[in-house]
Amino acid sequence: MDIRHKKRIDAVEDLFAYSFNQPAFIPPHKSDIFDAIVPQLAKIDEIIVAFAPKFPIDRLSKIDLAVLRLAIYELKISPSEPAKAVINEAVELAKELGGEKSYTFINGVLGKIISQ
Repeated sequence: MDIRHKKRIDAVEDLFAYSFNQPAFIPPHKSDIFDAIVPQLAKIDEIIVAFAPKFPIDRLSKIDLAVLRLAIYELKISPSEPAKAVINEAVELAKELGGEKSYTFINGVLGKIISQ
């Protein structure tokens, strides 16, 4: 498994767990990505609300939310890879970790984000 993919899985798992236990959460993976994303969550969530207005954040699957947060961080806040690569990775994470239709939702939201 690609080391970058493994780091992203760890970050998604930490973000997923964080969504249940925010104030007292200690991430098990000691991820630099997680540490960078958490202070940016308000900004990231505003982007999600703007580009997926029919899906309130509190009603999204927690795993889909975690994948979106990671991908939006990588696309908008700390872009270091091509947008298509970030979206492809997010779709793969959604297929591995999310529900049956998670990847289509995530692909749609991220596609809207990069098209504007």
